[in-house]
Amino acid sequence: MAITFAVFALVYLAPGDPVRALLGARASTPETVAAIRDRYNLDDPFVVQYLKWLWQVLHGDLGRSIVGNRKVLNVILERMGLSLVLAGISSLIVLLVGIGLGALAALRRGGWIDRGSVTLGVVGISSPAFVTGIFLLYVFGVVLDWFPVYGAGDGVLDRLWHLTLPALALAFSVMAIVVKITRAAMIEALSKDYVTFARARGLSSRRILFNYVLRNALIPVTTAAGLVVVGLVAGSIYVEATFALPGLGTLTVDAVSKRDIPLIQGTALVFSVFVVVANLVIDVLYTLIDPRIRYGGSKS
Repeated sequence: MAITFAVFALVYLAPGDPVRALLGARASTPETVAAIRDRYNLDDPFVVQYLKWLWQVLHGDLGRSIVGNRKVLNVILERMGLSLVLAGISSLIVLLVGIGLGALAALRRGGWIDRGSVTLGVVGISSPAFVTGIFLLYVFGVVLDWFPVYGAGDGVLDRLWHLTLPALALAFSVMAIVVKITRAAMIEALSKDYVTFARARGLSSRRILFNYVLRNALIPVTTAAGLVVVGLVAGSIYVEATFALPGLGTLTVDAVSKRDIPLIQGTALVFSVFVVVANLVIDVLYTLIDPRIRYGGSKS
């Protein structure tokens, strides 16, 4: 409920005449203006407008796009698949490379791998997704000609090939955060007494690493996963625009540039719901990693 109110209110409070935004560059007559105001309930108070819009949303109706007069939900569903694939590949890169490199840096603390990962973290956090995307696009797409420079590709393998650079650009800055958090958490876990006790018991280094160190180090990483999700959602808009990918990010940019209010509301609502659902999944994973969360409130 709070998300829907925020999405509707932000668009409602945007500067400019909503009728002119809905009309765009088309000519208008008093009759046309009156019809638009009646169709979008612009003469009603703000609360009434919001409740009518919310009622439509709850019934799966996000309205119709001004450009093309198509249902907003259908337009979003057409673009969502590509964005989900891009987010999935980027998340896989973030988790595998970010956690792996952070753990390796902690185990080789003070070595060249550690110094390299710290440098990578500083560069990654300092580089916005669109800057990384332009750099990768120029070096590996234009100069070396290893990857395609735009488009989503056709077929499974071709699509994965087209999405490699965008996924790396989207994952780079977020991965840097995961590397820094994992490294710090691993270093702290390695200094705990239970690790020393496990070594004294003669447990193998592999078992100590996975059963004691890494599992406890993943707790702060999971806690910060909400920032990772927000970073992926925000970065996808810039990355899709940089690589000309027909996903939700590009759709949002087009909607804003054309002032397509129903489409802006629809895409903003979808992004917001995605962030909320992802954070709920993270909370569930948090309880699986740390059983103390599940049993903490059961004692009297």
